Amino acid sequence: MVEVEEQQQQSQSTDAEAETGSEIVTEGSSVVHGDPPQDGSGPPRVDSEVEVLQEKVTKQIIKEGHGQKPSKYSTCFLHYRAWTESTTHKFEDTWQEQQPLELILGKEKKEMTGLAVGVASMKCGERSLLHVGWELGYGKQGNFSFPNVPPMADIIYEVELIGFDETKEGKARSDMTVEERIGAADRRKMDGNDLFKEDKLAEAMQQYEMAIAYMGDDFMFQLFGKYRDMALAVKNPCHLNMAASLIKLKRFDEAIMHCSIVLSEDENNVKALFRRGKARAELGQTDAAREDFQKARKFAPEDKAIAKELRLLAEHDKAVYQKQKELYKGLFGPRPEAQPNQSNWLVIIWHWLVSIFCHLFRRERHKID
Repeated sequence: MVEVEEQQQQSQSTDAEAETGSEIVTEGSSVVHGDPPQDGSGPPRVDSEVEVLQEKVTKQIIKEGHGQKPSKYSTCFLHYRAWTESTTHKFEDTWQEQQPLELILGKEKKEMTGLAVGVASMKCGERSLLHVGWELGYGKQGNFSFPNVPPMADIIYEVELIGFDETKEGKARSDMTVEERIGAADRRKMDGNDLFKEDKLAEAMQQYEMAIAYMGDDFMFQLFGKYRDMALAVKNPCHLNMAASLIKLKRFDEAIMHCSIVLSEDENNVKALFRRGKARAELGQTDAAREDFQKARKFAPEDKAIAKELRLLAEHDKAVYQKQKELYKGLFGPRPEAQPNQSNWLVIIWHWLVSIFCHLFRRERHKID
């Protein structure tokens, strides 16, 4: 079950109807999508050419994108970090929250006007640094709730455009019915499955992430019964496929996070346990990996892939034990016999001479008596 990715794609696909009047646009990128840049503590240093988009908005490209740019009323999905320019205080980070932003160009909030100007100039997969004047940000008054932005604060954005949906009427997720949102997410998931089968991991992850954006926490909290089951039937496979892609890309910590999200909803999910176990094993977390594999085996006792991973862990433990045994043998082995040095030989000869002298002395004394 877990050993064949193509079978996993077939078993997880659903037959949701395609939406009408919209076109999904995603393109490949020059490097792996979604890899959070640097450490996020401050704006990245960028040496590329400064492009003036408007009087109050400039852009520098960090990573080139490909394909089209979104048009007005496109529903854009993006990750971003935001800092106040004067203090470099970071006040928002969707990478950290693991929740992409949905932004409809032309219908954005007033405080995101400058961000929307920058996004409209970007291609899919592009990551850029934007400098936005306070007039197109949080304005003269700033914002004293969340996020906390001081008055007249110019803003620096680090933005990555994941993809966009060319929907003419600009219908937001919040305006969709439950069935429409689940259907939109399912179509992106199926597109991602096709890309995954072609080993186009970056593009597949873009589709999965957009699907997950439709199934955000704000939406899931409102669902009960069959609608929640329908949503999880789309959302959980997206997280699992993200984990499979991330394991291939050796981004194990992120894979563990996606598996853990699935296990928070379905604690006995075999694929989530198996993939989290693989990621943990790669990170050297052997005890935690073994626990995941053993739990997965309870629900899939005949699965050969799980048995193989447990066998590999056992062989690893045996090899580690042998190395430790050799190490301790060298450190705490039997003490070698002491070799007598020159001073020890002198002492032995002296004792021998004294013993002979005493013996002769006793013989002479005995004769006299």
